[in-house]
Amino acid sequence: MDSVSASQTTSSALQVQLIAAIARRTQGNEDRQTAVPNLSFFRREQGTEPCACMVEPSVVLVVQGAKQMLVGDQSYPYDASHFLLNSVDLPASSQVLDASVEQPCLGLVLRLDLRIMAELIAQGGLAAPQNKGHHHGMALGTITPELHAAFGRLLSLLDEPEHIAILSPLIQREIHYRLLMSDQAARLWQTLATGSYSQRIARAIDWLKSHYTEPLRIDELAARIQMSPSSLHHHFRQLTAMSPLQYVKWLRLNEARRLMLNERMDAATAAFRVGYESPSQFSREYGRLFGLPPKRDISQLLQTGT
Repeated sequence: MDSVSASQTTSSALQVQLIAAIARRTQGNEDRQTAVPNLSFFRREQGTEPCACMVEPSVVLVVQGAKQMLVGDQSYPYDASHFLLNSVDLPASSQVLDASVEQPCLGLVLRLDLRIMAELIAQGGLAAPQNKGHHHGMALGTITPELHAAFGRLLSLLDEPEHIAILSPLIQREIHYRLLMSDQAARLWQTLATGSYSQRIARAIDWLKSHYTEPLRIDELAARIQMSPSSLHHHFRQLTAMSPLQYVKWLRLNEARRLMLNERMDAATAAFRVGYESPSQFSREYGRLFGLPPKRDISQLLQTGT
């Protein structure tokens, strides 16, 4: 057996182990946090329409079935042979493409700690990739047997909970290292580079997430991250597929939707809570994003049990 065939055989065996580990810990259609910090599972038993979500810096594996993530006009379809990598907090839409009761779509999400990657680069003397990364915040990478094996070891800790506290940080550190050795290394280096455009936009995103209820002043935000307003707009859109103002609107409208759905807050109160001064403007922008005015949308969500 040649090295390529051996590698494929190894990956197939590891994938079978991951499928079994996730399948016996999930049921129906659910997202489930695990006892391992930063690690969660998902399971879907039928295809879905695109569903709005905020994607944290993370790596996502589908071990069975297929999904896609939609960001602006970009689509990122992935299956068991590719991982989805996200380097900044990114508004997106997630869609399950291939799933059934007999063969559900199964996968995992590991939230990344970019500080760990920065430490690995600094302490390990890792050489910077020769090719330059793209500016988008999301990308698809090729899963290697080494990455598969590291995730297999991480999931095996769920059968040995007494070892999670000690071994989980070590295995997660290895996964971060394997990603730095993957075909998406250049993208990660670009995000981590101090003073890079990606790193500055990440700082702007962190600020917006904490201050989205306040009026957005582009000049002040640009000065905060030491960029010109035009450069901020350009690089923000490259990374997130939206402008800073669109990003803030997305944060406000999704938080308002959560308040109305989970805390039974009326539309006008939710609008003011997230920073809108005009309920009519809130209703218009809500309808453009979610397809229905607030009251009808929440009523429909409650009826379907979403």
